[in-house]
Amino acid sequence: MFSTVLSGTVYGIEGNLIQVEVDLSSGLPCFVMVGSLSGEVKESGERVRVALKNMGIHLPPMHVAVNLSPADLRKEGTGFDLPIAIGVLTAMEKIPLRSAEGMLVLGELGLNGEIRPVKGVLPIATGAFKGGVRKCIVPKENAKEASIAGLRAAGVLHLKQVIDYLKLPEKERDAELPPKMADLNWPFKEPSQKSFYKVDFSEIVGQEGVKRAALIAAAGFHHLLIKGPPGGGKTMIAKRIPTILPDLSLEENLEVSSIYSIAGKLPKGSCLLKERPFLSPHHTITPQALSGGGKIPRPGIISLAHRGVLFLDELPEFKRQTIDLLRQPLEERVIQIDRSGGSFTFPADMMLVGAMNPCPCGYYPDRGRCRCTPFEIHNYLSHISGPILDRIDLCVDAPRVEIGQLREGQKGESSKSMRKKVIIARNRQQERYQGTPIRFNSELTAGEMEQYCGLGEKEKEILEKLFASFHLSVRAYHKLLRVARTIADLEESKQVLAKHLQEAACYQIRDFI
Repeated sequence: MFSTVLSGTVYGIEGNLIQVEVDLSSGLPCFVMVGSLSGEVKESGERVRVALKNMGIHLPPMHVAVNLSPADLRKEGTGFDLPIAIGVLTAMEKIPLRSAEGMLVLGELGLNGEIRPVKGVLPIATGAFKGGVRKCIVPKENAKEASIAGLRAAGVLHLKQVIDYLKLPEKERDAELPPKMADLNWPFKEPSQKSFYKVDFSEIVGQEGVKRAALIAAAGFHHLLIKGPPGGGKTMIAKRIPTILPDLSLEENLEVSSIYSIAGKLPKGSCLLKERPFLSPHHTITPQALSGGGKIPRPGIISLAHRGVLFLDELPEFKRQTIDLLRQPLEERVIQIDRSGGSFTFPADMMLVGAMNPCPCGYYPDRGRCRCTPFEIHNYLSHISGPILDRIDLCVDAPRVEIGQLREGQKGESSKSMRKKVIIARNRQQERYQGTPIRFNSELTAGEMEQYCGLGEKEKEILEKLFASFHLSVRAYHKLLRVARTIADLEESKQVLAKHLQEAACYQIRDFI
């Protein structure tokens, strides 16, 4: 007897629907699975057989053939266990024929029949919804993910529950399905924003110049590099940048949460993230872990930081090959990975924040403390290539904090106050770029500068002098204008004025390294 069940898999970051076809026929008793399967999918046959046996259901001595269609698409993951089990039970007439028709089915089986959560439910459910599917059976822990995608989800814990559910008349089954998530904003309502972060900019004593640079970077979603001696507060400032960024919009949250669902990193019991990503990988990270990889590539750290902050502490300690991977993401805001199985494009629209010492020991140019040779300093700094530095919008020094500042203990501006300024600047950008694909000043292209960063005669003259005296590249010239536009937004100025250009020039890479 033949049966078919609808399931799905993730290919890159997109969900694809898969038809699980099962056929029982006379012949040599065996369990055969075909359809371009990975190792864990091939193992599904044994998990299904043992799970059914432990429930008192024994496979008949027949030829069991399972095909996952389309056959030319690589299948990975353990989410096919449950649809294969349902297909086998339907073919054995233990479940009514077509009882699961039109339903998306995902889930991993334990040997005792327990149904365990799987990765990638959110993008698969989203793809299924676009394909016209409206109902699904998924593990209970994944039910919210499927529901937020628009499906009515039956969350199950055991295979026996699935069998009992599919034996019910269709009207009774529909009555048991919860409605699709009506209020998509519910994940943001609790806990409150205040409980997200345990750090605050007010805790940082001094370093007002660095805090100002962080404010500008957050307002325009610019990349930031901080240089200074050890213990100057570089890491403290970087870790507090998420506290001044606006909340994720629903559209952004669905996008980022899909990536985390694929990676299996969604918070337990949650279907959406509640805060912007902040990732700080160790400098020993491999290029594959940073960019993503595998036979069918999965998102790397760069993509997991999408719409958030990627913080690279001790930037020159990273291998040059690893740092140079950032060229494409910083320029195009995506990362493309080509494999024999196909070409994959992952989102990589993140805010890069780097921190570094001026030399291996960290105290150059203080020759009273620095013992590094010129060769050691040059070799240390050469890990960061010129093209990478040219793509960083703001560079700022974090000098040593003096004892007088610590004794005063005067608190600086709070994250709450800085966040209000960032939101005002972001709202100005949203109004300015309404109807265009641009969202932030950092996304302005060369052709759009004249329209959105128009300068007066005085400002043009100052810009020409800056270009000549700083020996700016064309990219640095446009970068200076983008930063000046953000400073003007923070000052609530419609025009980019001379003072905005002059402040933006202070954050140029000139004489920085």
